[in-house]
Amino acid sequence: MSTPTARPAGFLAIELDGAGWAGADLAAAVLAAESAGFHAATFNDAPAPGRSNALQRAALAGPVSRTIALVPEVDTVYTEPFHVSTQLASLDYISGGRAGWIATAAESPDAAAAVGRSSVTGAALGEEAAASIEVSRRLWDSWEDDAVIRDVATGRYIDVDKLHYADFETPADFTGPAYSVKGPSIIPRPLQGQLPVLVPSPLLGGGQVSPDSVDGVLVSAPTPELLAGEVRNIRARVGASVAVIAELDVALDSRGQAAAERVAGLAPADGGRAAFAGSAAGLTDFLEQLLAEADGVRLHPASLALDLGELARLVLPELRRRGVLRPVAQDGTFRELLGLGRPASRYAAIPTADTSPAAESRNAP
Repeated sequence: MSTPTARPAGFLAIELDGAGWAGADLAAAVLAAESAGFHAATFNDAPAPGRSNALQRAALAGPVSRTIALVPEVDTVYTEPFHVSTQLASLDYISGGRAGWIATAAESPDAAAAVGRSSVTGAALGEEAAASIEVSRRLWDSWEDDAVIRDVATGRYIDVDKLHYADFETPADFTGPAYSVKGPSIIPRPLQGQLPVLVPSPLLGGGQVSPDSVDGVLVSAPTPELLAGEVRNIRARVGASVAVIAELDVALDSRGQAAAERVAGLAPADGGRAAFAGSAAGLTDFLEQLLAEADGVRLHPASLALDLGELARLVLPELRRRGVLRPVAQDGTFRELLGLGRPASRYAAIPTADTSPAAESRNAP
């Protein structure tokens, strides 16, 4: 009988929603998280007057950071899939292959009104997310890796035979307005080939987002005590090839003030996230246990200004000393952090005589 093997060391992500709206504040927060040893920074896309959206903030962080993955939340219901795909591909270039995508789908009457659509609810949210993810993946593959040739002698920048149509149409039973996306993309294939796509666990299954179409799942639970069990439940559903990432709100004792006092009276987290309030030592012990079940944990600090310093000084160094956290990779990609190889374009092996834009142009009268 074989001996069970221990789970590989995990990773930590941090939500930077509290970093402020100014570019300098955001850059400082990203660099502080990177210096602390976090593997990924995420960017919430909740609308706020005067604030850049999550993708724009991640793009601002790209040039000033070197190792930390940059993973914005981007809505899949009221944003055009073609634009989402190309903007995320651009983020991958800006960050040197450290980009990812948290694909969200939430009810938002205000967002619906802004684009002249009826508000999407229920299972239709998952359908919208699944379609947007599929469109993006096809568009990322629509340029083969060697499509850009820069042939000075012939004056050709691209080999048009290595561009492909995405040819996506929403399914016949699609609940929302039907649409199609032809392609190809207007951006060369991302550095990672395919950006890692993460989704909140409520969007999985039941005719919504297939586990086969995502690389990671964000898992929440009402209390810390229930979180590890929920991680195990989701892992049983998605299998070993999909990263399972636990969500945890965090408030630490800081500057002589108890965490419980700091969070007293605050509204509970959206989505019923588990919340830890206590000492850095207590959080370290809890994360060690949680990372025995989860591939990673995303921390949501109650106060970025207070909690990031405590995490950097007391929590991450101790977790690394215990061997719970993997090293931060220099020049690594987000796919590598998740243990994923670089995939080939789905269109690379397709004969181009009848399917490429170039073929259509040559055969036109």
